[in-house]
Amino acid sequence: MDNKAQILQQLPSMAEINRFLGPYQKADVRKAVWQLANTLLPYVLLWGVMAYTIRISFWLTLPVAILAAGFLVRVFILFHDCGHNSFLPSKKWNKIVGSVLGVLVFTPGEQWWHSHAIHHATSGNLDKRGTGDVTMLTVEEFYDSRWLQKLGYAFFRNPLVMFGLGPIFMFGIMHRFATPNYGKKQTWSVVGTNLAILAIGVTLSLLMGVWQYLAIQVAVLWMAGSAGIWLFYVQHQFEDSYWDRAENWNYVASALLGASFYKLPGLLKWFSGNIGYHHVHHLSPRIPNYYLDRAHEGTPVIRKWARVIPFAAGLRTTRLKLWSEPKDKMVGFEGAPTTLASAVPNVREEADLL
Repeated sequence: MDNKAQILQQLPSMAEINRFLGPYQKADVRKAVWQLANTLLPYVLLWGVMAYTIRISFWLTLPVAILAAGFLVRVFILFHDCGHNSFLPSKKWNKIVGSVLGVLVFTPGEQWWHSHAIHHATSGNLDKRGTGDVTMLTVEEFYDSRWLQKLGYAFFRNPLVMFGLGPIFMFGIMHRFATPNYGKKQTWSVVGTNLAILAIGVTLSLLMGVWQYLAIQVAVLWMAGSAGIWLFYVQHQFEDSYWDRAENWNYVASALLGASFYKLPGLLKWFSGNIGYHHVHHLSPRIPNYYLDRAHEGTPVIRKWARVIPFAAGLRTTRLKLWSEPKDKMVGFEGAPTTLASAVPNVREEADLL
């Protein structure tokens, strides 16, 4: 029996884990309201400060914008919890509050929540990639791709593209359009979110000026989006993560082994709403963010199996590009049978093969 099979046999069952997690799966109205207050009120206040300082100099506004971006990341976590119906006890109020928060983070609730639910149901499943996750190829898939596909994939996986252009594309462009495969609720969510964003943008532009509003909004959204994409990336794209084919896929393994425990400093842990405890979140999305740390600390079997990534060590995960099925781990392009350079043949040679 290979090492992977032995590990999977030793993993606890979901029933065993739920015996510990039960107390943490109940939303608390007081905690939720307090989080809304300590997140939204400072965020609105910071917008007021930025609206004042932008009249003097953008460089005075920038430090405030960085802080505001931290609060916007926290807004997204609350929005995320609403989609799991874990933030508040009421499903109705989770939808209402979540839809409002979605406007602030430029993300249509029904559309994103649907995609994210698929991510939870398929995380770590090599045969069901493509919805709500970071695009990732296996070494074999990369090797078998055409040279243009290889270049496109390498471009996408470049950190400057993923964390630099990524927020602009995702929050500024992709979330603005409903595709034909969206259901009615998802489509109206996109339309409603866009109209609300437009209304707020026009109002603030009239109050402070169009370019002043855009400078603030784009800066804050870009920084928050970049941080959010980074967190989502490091939660699943690490060397000893878990991926398997559908016939062997294991839910507990996908959560405990395929979602990391990203150990953030205290302040970043607060701004990110405990989302570093991502292994706990994938085990039970019903646990609200304000209980994730307690669930981890209160469950010995989770602490035993958690894939811990120290804060600084997370930066090294950006070199990982492909999943190697024979090695059962993520590797860089140097781990592929051919290097990226040699994988790009002469265009004329490619044409001769057609």
